[in-house]
Amino acid sequence: MSYAIGQVAGFAGVTVRTLHHYDEIGLLVPGGRSHAGHRRYGDADLDRLQRILFYRELGFPLEEVAALLDDPDADPRAHLRRQHELLTARIEKLQKMAAAVEHAMEAHEMGIELTPEERFEVFGDKDPERYAEEAEARWGGTEAHAESRRRVARYTKDDWKRLQAEVDAWSERYTDLMEAGGPPDGEAAMDLAEAHRRHICTWYYECPYDMHRCLGEMYVSDERFKAFYDSMRPGLAEHLKEAISANAARYTS
Repeated sequence: MSYAIGQVAGFAGVTVRTLHHYDEIGLLVPGGRSHAGHRRYGDADLDRLQRILFYRELGFPLEEVAALLDDPDADPRAHLRRQHELLTARIEKLQKMAAAVEHAMEAHEMGIELTPEERFEVFGDKDPERYAEEAEARWGGTEAHAESRRRVARYTKDDWKRLQAEVDAWSERYTDLMEAGGPPDGEAAMDLAEAHRRHICTWYYECPYDMHRCLGEMYVSDERFKAFYDSMRPGLAEHLKEAISANAARYTS
């Protein structure tokens, strides 16, 4: 059985662009093509993609992943054992990942075929390549970027769910504030701006008030960030920028 690239992207929680990139660099070349020339992925391709994503979760660069997977002296079971050893060393913070590797090992040894959903369920909807190149170009030389990468590399699927739940709850509160006509320099808006800053500190990197103020400016000047916040409620990006500025003045003046 083979799968279209869109199906595989959905199974694995990555973008079609990421799969195109993996194909272009020879990391994951699909085993087949349709009559129309479209990529088709078989079970062997899904197994290789699973191993790629495990190594990416462990922080391996793409070049090293390719070298590991293309080692002629290694077989699939050797890769699973290697991944299991690495994950077990970080068991407290990556319990979900370790369980997934054990599941894959057991299924392979017993000849059980995992469904595409079972292969990739542990990764959730986080694509390891999404925005990575741009983030590296913008902030790659900063300690904040390095700290963010260190923290994010340790997160499990449950961590990402908790993070998203915080974002959703904050978004609902901020939307309610704006609908009630709360001004950006009001106490309620400043408290939400402070919650926003603390969320960054908790999940990504230390964000002092001067840095938070710069982020607020970016939320308005960068169309993608503006679209993200304005999708919660029109005008929210500008309102948040002003609330961030007022909150920073409250604590630093």
